[in-house]
Amino acid sequence: MEIWQIWLAIALALVIIEIITVGFAALCLAIGAVGAAVASCFTDSLVWQITVFAVFTLISFIYIRPFMLKFLSRKKDSPKSGVEALIGRTAIVEEDIIPETNSGRVAIDGDRWKAVSENGDSITAGEKVEVLKVDSIILTVRKV
Repeated sequence: MEIWQIWLAIALALVIIEIITVGFAALCLAIGAVGAAVASCFTDSLVWQITVFAVFTLISFIYIRPFMLKFLSRKKDSPKSGVEALIGRTAIVEEDIIPETNSGRVAIDGDRWKAVSENGDSITAGEKVEVLKVDSIILTVRKV
């Protein structure tokens, strides 16, 4: 078996490991192994092959892995949960929202929340409002 075939076998094994683990670390090592396989076609020096392996691996860790982690591993359109799910929802004002006294409550799905108006307007009980922001346990709302 030729040395370049050994390097390619290592690269293939690392790609299989990458498919199982999906951390993009094994992929960077596989890129280094492919670089070493190409280098072995030009030189028989194992020192040069290992150097090429190290350089290609380092470059792929610095440039390729961050790109892969940022753009390929994030969940697209992940469902909102907790208070984040309230943003954009419609609520009913249960107690008048009065900016001067910083009081008012709204209800969403049976839960009552303290609420403040987005622009400082008073909003009377019974009106519909849209949740714009959640700050701890206080919702910022505006009339719908």
